[in-house]
Amino acid sequence: MYKNLMPIGSVVRLAGGTHKIMICGRIVCKTNETAIYDYVACLYPEGIISTEELYFFNRDAIEDVYFIGSQDQEELTFRLNVLNQLGELEVVDGQITSKKHDAQ
Repeated sequence: MYKNLMPIGSVVRLAGGTHKIMICGRIVCKTNETAIYDYVACLYPEGIISTEELYFFNRDAIEDVYFIGSQDQEELTFRLNVLNQLGELEVVDGQITSKKHDAQ
């Protein structure tokens, strides 16, 4: 489900957007919300100015890709060992956890 997420540092523009943004986090949720987003980003080239200027979105909102972030061995290992092994997720008590399926 998450194996094709873009690396940190990737620069994109969202559909309907006018500014470039830079991905600074993956598989995140907003404080006090239960929705899980593929990405969180900040303005590019400004960076994180404040937490009020973070953009939470899913991969289907990306319209243009300007730069793909670093994909060194550490990133590739992270993607293989962590992102590829994530199943369905949910937010429980403010934390992202694997969704528990009831045995039937």
